[in-house]
Amino acid sequence: MSNSALTNAIIITLLLFFTTLTVGWVGSSQNPEVGDSLMSLFEKEVAGQIDGTNPYDMVIKLFANNLEACLLLFLGGASFGILTIFIMSINGIVIGAIMEIVSKEHSALFVAAALIPHGIFEIPAFILSGALGILLAQSLIAEWYGRGDTAGAAQAFARLFLMFVLPLITAAACVEAFITPIVIQLVA
Repeated sequence: MSNSALTNAIIITLLLFFTTLTVGWVGSSQNPEVGDSLMSLFEKEVAGQIDGTNPYDMVIKLFANNLEACLLLFLGGASFGILTIFIMSINGIVIGAIMEIVSKEHSALFVAAALIPHGIFEIPAFILSGALGILLAQSLIAEWYGRGDTAGAAQAFARLFLMFVLPLITAAACVEAFITPIVIQLVA
């Protein structure tokens, strides 16, 4: 794997994420019922699973939730990238819709305070996981045409996942449980 291949995959993943984030934001503003449905789904499937009273419990649950998402993004490459693209798109749409809904009731500073502290770790972890999923898909396609070794490539991608994604989601979970709530209180 070359650095340019990883860079290209990161660019593709970034474009996909921010395009779908914009779709979620605009879609929610144009059709508030869709945004409300996405918010309800997020509250039920993600936020509802996390007890906000015990930050240590929150760290574990946030880490597990982010690990699951990142693993699906990475290993979704084995579906020739279909699952990776789907999961990245859904995450972008939901985050965009939630940002639009929250921005109606709170200032831009509040939205930034709620996202940036842990987002600076979490979003790169998602982007890198998605990029690794795209590279895995490319490797499968190359092997299909007799030009690659997917097992060897997957091993290299897994090393990158362990070296970079795991520390990022660990930091994101700790910051989201301990620091983000304090920053939100400072701007609320």
